This record gives sequence, C-alpha cells and structure tokens, in this order.
Amino acid sequence: EKLQRSGEVPPQKLQALQRVLQSEFCNAVREVYEHVYETVDISSSPEVRANATAKATVAAFAASEGHSHPRVVELPKTEEGLGFNIMGGKEQNSPIYISRIIPGGIADRHGGLKRGDQLLSVNGVSVEGEHHEKAVELLKAAQGKVKLVVRYTPKVLEEMESRFEKMRSARRRQQT
Repeated sequence: EKLQRSGEVPPQKLQALQRVLQSEFCNAVREVYEHVYETVDISSSPEVRANATAKATVAAFAASEGHSHPRVVELPKTEEGLGFNIMGGKEQNSPIYISRIIPGGIADRHGGLKRGDQLLSVNGVSVEGEHHEKAVELLKAAQGKVKLVVRYTPKVLEEMESRFEKMRSARRRQQT
C-alpha cells in the first residue's frame, strides 16, 4: 500500500510483485526460511542469524531443484563392469547422464551414484561437452578404481528423456 500511494513504482510492476509474493513458490521459500531460522544454532546477532538462514534456504532450494554441488564417487573396476548406464553427449546436444543403476551391480552396492547424476569427469578427464563414446571409452579403459565427478540434476535428465522420446515417436510415425 505504501508503494502504491507513493507512486514510485508503476501499478503493473506492483501487481506483478504482488503475484510473486502471493505465489506458492514464495510461500514455500518463506516456510523453509522460517523453519531454518528457528532451528539454526547460531548464538549471534539477529542479522548474522538471518544471513546464515538466508544462505541455508537458498542452498536447500538449489538442491531441491537439482542444482547440487559436484561430488566425487569412487567405484572399484571389476570384470562385472561398473553397474550403471549413461546416456547423452555432444552429438545429442546434451550433457552425459547416469540413466540407469543396474540392480545388484557395483554402483548399486556402493550407493554413491544416482540415476540423474550428470557425469562431469572420469579419472580426472572432463567429459563435459564431449561425445558419448569418449565417456564410454574412459570408463572402459579405467583400471582398479574409477574416480567419477558427478552432480545430481534429475530435472535435466527428465527433460532430456522426454526430448528423446518425442524424437523416437516422430521417427516411428515417419516409418509408418
């Protein structure tokens, strides 16, 4: 109301701001912020506590959206393989992803990888922006232990799988 009366902000911008502030997303952020603020264990000034809470809230939402920090997963390389499948690559205009964890396989037993992890590097060699085959070659050539750097981004995998399915459907329609 104060902003409305002052005339400093155009009415259409105020309406847009009001819609955002009343949105489900904004309410979810507020609820998480309030919960974190009540549980954060910082015996400092309210300003420091509020700042720490704001950062924790942003981190929580970033992680929930799948934009988590990279992590290192080390798997033993055995005759049975690594126990996961990958999809994507430069030729498909997409990052390389862990598309499947084989039940009972090495990756499944280890528990460090998740379906939806983006593969960033294999034994120190980046596979970002690389062809699918390069990642496969690096994984096959690895001996002893395989050190993977991955980042959990399931939403992007879902979008990629949806795009591939649309392409497959279009090809099937062309063939009939």
